[in-house]
Amino acid sequence: MTKKKILVIDDLVGMTHLLKRNLEATNRYIVRTENTAAKSVAAAREFLPDLIILDIMMPDASGDEIAARIKQDNRLNHIPIVFLSAIIKKEEVQSSGGHVGGLTILAKPVKLDDLINCIEGKLEGPARPAN
Repeated sequence: MTKKKILVIDDLVGMTHLLKRNLEATNRYIVRTENTAAKSVAAAREFLPDLIILDIMMPDASGDEIAARIKQDNRLNHIPIVFLSAIIKKEEVQSSGGHVGGLTILAKPVKLDDLINCIEGKLEGPARPAN
């Protein structure tokens, strides 16, 4: 099985480290982390991930701004994005059907099984163009 590449973008170094460690421990993913919004799109261009996990509230740009930049880039716009944020409660996620602005959202803290189920659901989506 080929490992899928995941880019985790969050200003909290502890959060990105924890997600990287836990996701890579499954032996299913290669995870790269980025802790500044300013470098996030460049990191996505360099890494070309299969999926991006993106915080919404970051000091130098919001997650929706970063997502918009990614969606405007022809090399990146096919990559699924999952928002992971503490600004929304699990109950709000459930009432919104798990989507905000057409993108999937998960509330922090998230159980690893729930995160992996979300990732796998996104990765099983429609066929994506070759890079």
